[in-house]
Amino acid sequence: MAALGLAYAVVTSVTRDDLPDGGAAHFAAVIRAIRANSPGTRVEALIPDFRGDAAALETVLAAAPDVLNHNLETTEALYQAIRRPRENYRRSLDVLAAAKKRGALTKSGLMIGLGEIEADISRTFADLRQAGCDLLTVGQYLQPTAAHPPVERYYTPEEFEAFAAAARRAGFLEVVSGPLVRSSYEAGRLYEAVREKDGVPCAT
Repeated sequence: MAALGLAYAVVTSVTRDDLPDGGAAHFAAVIRAIRANSPGTRVEALIPDFRGDAAALETVLAAAPDVLNHNLETTEALYQAIRRPRENYRRSLDVLAAAKKRGALTKSGLMIGLGEIEADISRTFADLRQAGCDLLTVGQYLQPTAAHPPVERYYTPEEFEAFAAAARRAGFLEVVSGPLVRSSYEAGRLYEAVREKDGVPCAT
């Protein structure tokens, strides 16, 4: 990190349900290594839900990432469409709520275009805010393979702007919304925009 001069790093991984802690110790070790070798680099941890394991989440939070990111991915009604149990939606919200209660600056992301309606999106915004989520990314779902669900709708840039405005009205501190946006898109800029706001808790 120091050699690259990175001001901001997003630490993530594939889901590691093969490990007892879901990979939490690895996340923590990487965060601490970045802190030790490049103190000026801000760190965002983009984590899985650790199957709801509170101890695993605490392991990551104890390493003090500047942002704790966990993607909700889609609306509750469409969890089955992405081959996830519907109850995982609430588990993801619980992860964000627990991180917020611990004092973390929290972030999540949505992919739209799977067949949701505007009311579904509004409800998802409200659910995230109730969980204390601070930052949000919204992007266009793209079908990665023929085995994945097809795209049901392509949203216009203007519609993405409208979703960003609605999310800000819902209470998110900052939002990035657009067709090509992904969870790490402009992550550093999003963080810096929040830091400039008075009274916003950020790790140091």
